[in-house]
Amino acid sequence: MELDTSPQLKDFREEARTWLEENVPDESRPLSSGPEVREYDAAWQRRQYEGGWAGIDWKPEYGGRGLSLIEQVIWYEELVRARAPGPGIFSVAFGHAGPTLMARGDERQKTFHLPKILSGETPWCQGFSEPGAGSDLAGLRTRGVVDGDELVITGSKIWTSYAQWCDYGELLVRTDPEAAKHKGLTWLIMDMRLPGVDIRPITSIDGWPHNCEVFYDEVRVPLSSVVDRVDNGWSVAMSTLAAERGPGFLDQRLQLIVLVDELVDHARETGLIKDEAVADRLATARASAAALRSMAYYQVSTAKKGEAPGAETTAIRTFTVQMQLELTRLAIDILGARCLEWHPWTRRWLLDFAAPIAGGTTDIQKNIIGERVLGLPR
Repeated sequence: MELDTSPQLKDFREEARTWLEENVPDESRPLSSGPEVREYDAAWQRRQYEGGWAGIDWKPEYGGRGLSLIEQVIWYEELVRARAPGPGIFSVAFGHAGPTLMARGDERQKTFHLPKILSGETPWCQGFSEPGAGSDLAGLRTRGVVDGDELVITGSKIWTSYAQWCDYGELLVRTDPEAAKHKGLTWLIMDMRLPGVDIRPITSIDGWPHNCEVFYDEVRVPLSSVVDRVDNGWSVAMSTLAAERGPGFLDQRLQLIVLVDELVDHARETGLIKDEAVADRLATARASAAALRSMAYYQVSTAKKGEAPGAETTAIRTFTVQMQLELTRLAIDILGARCLEWHPWTRRWLLDFAAPIAGGTTDIQKNIIGERVLGLPR
C-alpha cells in the first residue's frame, strides 16, 4: 500500500508536518494524579480540533473532516514523527467509544457524543473487565436490571483506564442472567458522575494511577443510554474490540517504529552499534518494525475496502505486544545504568509488564489464532 501516490496526499502530509512543527507542545505530559493530567490532554486535543486535525476520517456532521482513512494514517505517521503527545485519557474515546457509536449507536447518541469527543470535552473509559472476567469477557457478572425506563446497575469493574478523569464510560453488563453466556449482555453509555459510581484509582508499578476499580451501587441509567438494544451487547462489544484490534490504535503501533529509530540513533552516537550482538538485535528490531508497518497498512487497506476486521487482527496485536516487550528489553540493555535515573525507557519497561495481559492475555490470543486463523482444533 502506497500512501504518497498523488500530489494531493503529498500536500496533505506537508501541511500536517508544518502544522505539527508549529503546534506540538513544548512541555511534557504531567506525571501526577491531579486534574492537570486531564487539562493537558484536553488542551492538546482541543488544539488539534481547532486546527482542523481531529477526526480526519470522521464525518463532518460529527465534527470531523470527512477525509479518507489514508489521510488519517498519514496524520498518525506525522504525529509520531513529530514526537507529539498521544491521545492520553482520550485513547478509549477515539479507539473504542467513537468507532462503536459510529457503527452501532443511534443518531441522537452520535450527534451528542462524537463532537464532544473530537473537541476534547469528554474523555471516556472502558468498563469491561471484572475481577472474575478478564480474557473471559463473557463471564462478567455486573448486573443491569430494567426498571421502567431505566437500567439499575450493580457490580464492579477493574483495570478501568483513566476512569478518575473521565466523563463517560462504555459499560458492558448482564441484563439476562438466564441467557447463554455470550447472550443477555448489554452495552451502554455510562455517565461516570452519576450517584452510586465509586471510582478507586490503582497505583501501578511505575507509581502512576493508570487504572481504577469502579463500583456501581444501584446506579440508575436511562434506557436511552443503551447502544443498539438490550441483550445484544456481545455483538456491540465485538464491534468495540474490532476497533481496538483494527485501525483504532494505529498511532500506538506506528510509534514503536519511531522508537526503534531512536534506539538505533542512540547506539550510533554512543558507539554501541559496533557491538555485534547489539547490532544484531537492533537489526531484528528494524525488521520487526518493517513487518509491523506492513501489517498496519494491511489493516488500513482492509478497512478502506469496507471489510470487517477478522481474526487475523489478533495475530497483528500479538505480534505488536511481542515486539513491544523485546524493544523495551533491548532499550534497557543498551541504556544500562542510565535507567536508574528514571529514564523514559525505564517507565515504558515497567508499563510493559501489563502488555501481555491487557486486552486479553497472550495465551488466549494465541488460542484464537490457532483456532480461527490456522484452523487448528480447540
